[in-house]
Amino acid sequence: MQKITGEQLLAAYAEGRRDFSQVDLSQANLFECSLPEINLQDSDLSAAYLPYANLSRANLRGAKLAGAQLGNARLQMANLCQTNLTQANLQHAELWQADLSQADLRQAKLHGADLQQADLSGADLSGADLSRADLTQANLSGANLRQCNLFRAAISLEAAIYDETTVLPDGHRGS
Repeated sequence: MQKITGEQLLAAYAEGRRDFSQVDLSQANLFECSLPEINLQDSDLSAAYLPYANLSRANLRGAKLAGAQLGNARLQMANLCQTNLTQANLQHAELWQADLSQADLRQAKLHGADLQQADLSGADLSGADLSRADLTQANLSGANLRQCNLFRAAISLEAAIYDETTVLPDGHRGS
């Protein structure tokens, strides 16, 4: 895996390159970057700083984004299948129609995120904060919502996995 800096990525993207699969961008500073349709499949973006980034339609399949800062990021229709987003900050991120199937979102911060029509099938959201998130028409089939905070979230819990440790949208504990 080749290590590149945020500056090198932005320069190559500006020159027309879109395939950055299997690169190491861990801890990169990409604040407010605009990288729609970029291919970062299987790349390492652990602890990267990406608030307000535009990654719409990006391919992040299998990428490592553990601890990444993605607050207010635009990830509409992005492929985040099998992505590691443990402890990532995705507060107020736009993730509508994103593919987050089989993603690892344990302890992720998704407060106020827009996840309308997102595919979260088989995703592990245990311990995640989804308070005030919009999950209207999201696919939660087989998603693990144990220890999750769903307070005031717009969500249908059909086919999702939750228990008494889950805080439901009305503030009560699941059963």
